[in-house]
Amino acid sequence: MSIEVRQTSPIEGQKPGTSGLRKKTRVFMEPNYLENFIQATFDAIGGAAGKSFVVGGDGRYFNKDAIQIILKMAAANGAAHVTVGQGGILSTPAASHLIRLGKADGGFILSASHNPGGIDEDFGVKYNGQNGGPAPEGLTAKIFDATLNIKELKIEQSADLDLEVLGQQSLGAMQVNVVDPVHSYQELMETLFDFNAIREMFVGGFSMRFDAMHAVTGPYAHAILEDALGAAKGTVVNGVPLEDFGKGHPDPNPIWAKDLMDLMMSDTAPDIGAASDGDGDRNMIVGKDAYVTPSDSLAILAANAHLAPAYAKGLAGIARSMPTSGASDRVAEKLGIGSYETPTGWKFFGNLLDAGKVTLCGEESAGTGSDHVREKDGLWAVLLWLNILAVRKQSVKEIVTDHWQTFGRDYYSRYDFEAVASDKADALMSALRGKLADLAGQSVAGLTVKSADDFSYNDPVDGSVSSNQGVRVAFETGARAVFRLSGTGTEGATLRLYLEQYSGSDGAIDLDPQDALKDVRNAAFALSDMQAMIGRVEPDVIT
Repeated sequence: MSIEVRQTSPIEGQKPGTSGLRKKTRVFMEPNYLENFIQATFDAIGGAAGKSFVVGGDGRYFNKDAIQIILKMAAANGAAHVTVGQGGILSTPAASHLIRLGKADGGFILSASHNPGGIDEDFGVKYNGQNGGPAPEGLTAKIFDATLNIKELKIEQSADLDLEVLGQQSLGAMQVNVVDPVHSYQELMETLFDFNAIREMFVGGFSMRFDAMHAVTGPYAHAILEDALGAAKGTVVNGVPLEDFGKGHPDPNPIWAKDLMDLMMSDTAPDIGAASDGDGDRNMIVGKDAYVTPSDSLAILAANAHLAPAYAKGLAGIARSMPTSGASDRVAEKLGIGSYETPTGWKFFGNLLDAGKVTLCGEESAGTGSDHVREKDGLWAVLLWLNILAVRKQSVKEIVTDHWQTFGRDYYSRYDFEAVASDKADALMSALRGKLADLAGQSVAGLTVKSADDFSYNDPVDGSVSSNQGVRVAFETGARAVFRLSGTGTEGATLRLYLEQYSGSDGAIDLDPQDALKDVRNAAFALSDMQAMIGRVEPDVIT
């Protein structure tokens, strides 16, 4: 074993965001860029000596090369064992499961999630802890501090391992186990859901389209939906992971999954349509002529989770990210269980899950999951929907309509303003924060402000406080506007405006969402002076 101790120096801009470090692929390919961050991570966790890790990614460009670097650095830093997905492939929820299953010390997940892939697109890496969840803020702060003080890194000098061959290999004294990326995850799913009931539904003629978007869930969906559950061959489309995701944008929403949306709104629509993203942790659900918003999906899954074997005894509680609509809160209230509002970022759900306070979690950005792992899980959400459909024997649209009739409808939309000049985006948020103390009671574009604040989260488990998580403005009409800068982009700033209008339990549930949100949208634009501050009010993406 030949270990190179390489002299290095800090590289600017290596502060982990909401889900790790994300930059353009070419940035990660620069000398020592990835290596510095990996060494800083090892240093921040107290070293790698004697520890075990899980490593895998979504297959995007540079994934395979990056994994070889991480393996060689793990060996040089004294790691005892690494589990890696065959070909370097592991969905994010599958990686979380393997960390938990093997009681590993942590893991590296290589992905930029729903961002495009390719040499001129995006790449990312994040560290997950022993519980299988994203590193908490305390640890990411330590990692960032280590990047600012790094002086040397260690890397094994050896040939690349063959990650296409299943089984044990050695890299110096470190053992590397290359595993089937699907096997353990599928076994887990079989313990959670009634596969027999779902299989019988498909035998009875139930039809489906699953768009894997040339991303990581393709192999998982082929194995589980088509092979194990008996969905017709061809149910899964775009099922081969590609380094550039087929030059597409692997974000499961009505904009980027347009082919699926067009099919589901046509006369030839199957019974359900679904999609997942780059690393397999997000999902989209569509019925015949019925798009289900992620906020509604979380609420509907929570209200019906007891129909699946794993959740038959009920839920401990429900957690949602702050920008997500309040639909799930109403379900929690009816069930008599706790509801929690956290900052954006799955890491904030980890403490609640580990403490047994919640069972289901969700974000408006198409992420839903449960206590089976410590990540959101796209295919899990699809399987829970299938289990509910198999038991209730109703269509997606009928289940959604019934939910609205029971709880009322939360009209909801997110406006993304991408690649905004960072100084302009910061100025808009700063100006908003400066107004908060005096907003209550004011009339803005015809709506009266009920409350306004900059969301701060007090973790009920460890007492930690996360401040400045987004500006919330609630109105007397039951409307709400949220302003937040996203931490998942790689260029400039992405300003996100979240709009919500609750219908009331006896209000209209069949309006066009953009019509229902017109008043709160106008109030949000006026309140933020958006046209003057960033020069536009037309978003790049509306979901």
